[in-house]
Amino acid sequence: MNTTLKHWKEAATLILAAGQRLGPGSLPSRTPLGSSNGRSHLPHKSCFDYDVLLLKRSSKSGFMPNAYVFPGGMVDPSDFSSEWLDIFKSFRNSPNFGLRRVTQPVETRPPIFATDRLKLGSAIPGEVAFRICALRETFEESGVLLVVSKLEENSLLKSIDGRCDTQQVKQVHNKVSGLSSSELTKWRALVNENPSNFIKLCRELEVLPNIWALHEWCNWLTPAGRFKTRYDTVFFICCLQEIPDTLQDEREIVHFKWSTPSEVLQKYQAKEFWIAPPQFYELSRMCRLPLLNDLHNFSSQRATEGCEQWLPIISPKDGPFTTLLPGDSRYPLDPSEEDQVDTSTDSELEGPRDDSGLHRFVSLDPHNVYLEITVPPKYNHLLPVLGQAVPHDSKSHL
Repeated sequence: MNTTLKHWKEAATLILAAGQRLGPGSLPSRTPLGSSNGRSHLPHKSCFDYDVLLLKRSSKSGFMPNAYVFPGGMVDPSDFSSEWLDIFKSFRNSPNFGLRRVTQPVETRPPIFATDRLKLGSAIPGEVAFRICALRETFEESGVLLVVSKLEENSLLKSIDGRCDTQQVKQVHNKVSGLSSSELTKWRALVNENPSNFIKLCRELEVLPNIWALHEWCNWLTPAGRFKTRYDTVFFICCLQEIPDTLQDEREIVHFKWSTPSEVLQKYQAKEFWIAPPQFYELSRMCRLPLLNDLHNFSSQRATEGCEQWLPIISPKDGPFTTLLPGDSRYPLDPSEEDQVDTSTDSELEGPRDDSGLHRFVSLDPHNVYLEITVPPKYNHLLPVLGQAVPHDSKSHL
């Protein structure tokens, strides 16, 4: 846990996708990716064979109240506890406990990964601890427990050495805990009471947090000027074969929903609920891959490329709000000024723009947002499905 950070608190989030549950003998309807209902640039929800988990934050939450978010939260010191060395003892001789090596040069790695945790007093690598955090928070907030039993350790160890069938490994990765509901309820209450009880859970039930099922996806920083507390958040993604039983925690989370990425975006633009810009961006990316197997294969293969740290820079000028992202021609060369909000003069923003270098959100109002992107994504990532804004007086949906 990095206590030296001045402006941000480290956090981890999990984008959890799961195959849709179908009735006996039923088959999902499929339409071509480019099809729509005549009002939308997004693929129709019937194109998807999976849903994504979103959780509604309480109105009393100090960060993004009432927003629908992916499960996740702030890292706890227990996520870096040396007690995990005993839990993962079969994997201690493998770098990063058997996680695949990321090819991104260390000098370009986001600090959340590049920071030397040993110098901060932790023997647990950051890439492991932040996955533990994402799994723990997902269990606390939704009741979904992603673990590997001791009996499945052999398959994982063989897969690390390249001695195991990939389909067998995938079956291990795409499973949730088989614990009874009463056991899950008991342990969930204990972990909510004290995050360090997640270690106790793993020890007593002889399971491992399934860090190998989580694939690195992206890294977002909270921009200046919007929230008192700001987070440096790593996003992981995980694909499950079917939607697991899910519960809200009745404290910080008051509702959950499993929906297709396009359905979430359409309902957001219809003002049925609110999602934050990172959720908007990442769900727009996922609209490129409406089939679960394609999403799983892409996220698994791409994860070893690494990712870029994104600090959105907000420009609150008259008219549409513009939020710049790295790669945009107007994004500052050094965005490290923490109180920096508007980095461009009015004349610069109103003058001719360079359409060859756009990477930005444009917001007409909190629910009427679209992306302008003309730069290629880095690290072999997906380009979001792009669309135009809806006129203020229009009743059309995204």
